[in-house]
Order: sequence, then structure tokens, then C-alpha cells
Amino acid sequence: GFLHTAVCPVVSDPEPPICTNSGLDGGAPAEPALSEHEYSLLGLEPPICRPQPPLMEAVDDELYWLYPGMTSEILWDDSMCTESSRGVHVREVMHKAFKTTLLPAQQQQVLQELEADPKLVYHCGLTPKRLPELVENNPIVAIEALLRLMTSSQINEYFEMLVNMPMSLHSMEVVNRLTTAVDLPTEFVHLYISNCIQSCENIKDKYMQNRLVRLVCVFLQSLIRNKIISIQVHKDLFIEVQAFCIEFSRIREAAGLFRLLKTLE
Repeated sequence: GFLHTAVCPVVSDPEPPICTNSGLDGGAPAEPALSEHEYSLLGLEPPICRPQPPLMEAVDDELYWLYPGMTSEILWDDSMCTESSRGVHVREVMHKAFKTTLLPAQQQQVLQELEADPKLVYHCGLTPKRLPELVENNPIVAIEALLRLMTSSQINEYFEMLVNMPMSLHSMEVVNRLTTAVDLPTEFVHLYISNCIQSCENIKDKYMQNRLVRLVCVFLQSLIRNKIISIQVHKDLFIEVQAFCIEFSRIREAAGLFRLLKTLE
């Protein structure tokens, strides 16, 4: 720094007197009492001028300083926990819907809640494994829930459970309503039709078999007339349905479906 370049205020004598200490004991000469560094005033170091730093100008987006003495008024949010309490109530009603048929008032309440907040379907306790229970006990609720799950990443799992569940009037009602409301995957519709045909063929009870055959024929006629499926384009499915009609040609609905297929050839 400047300490080594400063001018020392003490100038040494070029010819300092030599002092000797010739005491009675004849000792060595005495050393100087103080050295140059001990009485130095650290030199005449020039002062360094440092200008005072300017204050930073405040801007609009600058954070405000919080003063400890400033008091704030506490505001209460009346809407806190409203959504969670609604979700809990819907989950309780849905838990009943998995086991038994809901009362009309309960069913309407669930539908209104799902309509008001479609995201509640993700928090109501519905899973792919529980879908068959909901379909059999409350098909209307199942339809509305599936419509709001169409954008879910698990929708294919719901379709898989719907295809593999035992065929019934309620399951066909759900699939029929879904086909008229949204565009279902073609593979799912064809697989469900094949499952319905196999279920009719495997039933041993003649009364139940005739009843399910009628339901399947009416269901297929609805899909064909509403142009949900182009059965004439898919030859494998066309042959399968045609063979089904021939096997149960004794039933009036099967004969009517067979005539409808002939008009499509």
C-alpha cells in the first residue's frame, strides 16, 4: 500500500554518537533505548478520498420495507374449507352408491355436485375396480362420472373394467348413453359387442338367454341406426353379428337385426 512509499517524519543522524558503557564490570556497549520503528509515526501517508456512494432510486416494483410497528387488519376467508367439505359429502354418498341404489334426492344431489365441479369426480372415491358396482346400482351416476373422466389418464382402465364386467341391462345402458354423448374408441365398442354376444351364448337358462338376446339386438340396432358403428366396414364384426342373429333367429328382435344387416350389404 502507500505505507511503504510514505515519507518518514524521523530523519536519522548520519553520524550517531557511539556510546559505551565502561562500568566497573567492564561490560559491552549499551544499545540505543528506542529503535527507529518504535518511535515512527507510520509515515506521512497521503489521505485517500473516497466519495460517498449515492442512494439508489426507488422503483415501483421494489419491495416495500416492513415496519415492525405497522398493524394489519386480519381478514377471514368465509370460503375456506368449502370445497373440501363438499368433497367429503359427495364421497360419503358415493360410498353408498357402490353398495345400494341411491334415493332420487341423493342421486340428484350427486349429479348437481358433479355438474358444479367436474373435478370432484377425482375425489369421490371412484376407481376402475369400483366401476362395476356403480354401474349395477346407479347407472345414471356412472354415466355422468364417466363423461367427466374422459380426459383422465385412467380412462382406458375404466373401459377395460366396463368390457370385462358381466353383461347386464345397466351396463348396456351405460355404454349406449356414452356412445351417443362422446366418441368412444372403436376397439372398445367392438370388444364390448363381442363380449355381449359371448355372454348370450354361454347362458344356460333359456329365459335369461332370450331376455339378454333381445336386449343385445335392440342395443345393436340402436348403434347401427345412429351410425355409432359402421358394421359393414368391419367384416369380422359383421360376420360375428350375422352368425349371432342366425343362431337366435327364433327371437323376433334377432330376426329384425338380421334384416337390418341385409340392408347394409
